Amino acid sequence: MGVKLVDATISSFGSVFEKFKAEAPQNKVNLILFLADNDPSTKLSWCPDCVRAEPVILKKLEALPDDVVLLRAYVGDRPTWRNPQHPWRVDSRFKLTGVPTLISWENDAVKGRLEDYEAHLEPKINALVSGN
Repeated sequence: MGVKLVDATISSFGSVFEKFKAEAPQNKVNLILFLADNDPSTKLSWCPDCVRAEPVILKKLEALPDDVVLLRAYVGDRPTWRNPQHPWRVDSRFKLTGVPTLISWENDAVKGRLEDYEAHLEPKINALVSGN
């Protein structure tokens, strides 16, 4: 029980995501959280919304009785993320427009998502995780 955290960068995402997808049917809840990288000088994400949302999301997930896997996918530094051709902006599965973005993954597809402006809201997190 509890939350299993798996981390990926842009370069490692392909292999990590394949493993995540292969193991997904064995878990009750599968989530992908797209986050901005940490700034080496502050050790915090360069994205204030990510700093606000990640602890709220982790707290909610740790309270769940089910097996939960959270794949944290780091989008890179600010210039990398700002590129309109960023791999996850143009990926037809994800179509990211902002970070943080929390995605519910089920049956090899995106089942639901919370965008950057709502990813820190506990009622929205609860609804996404419960499938409502």
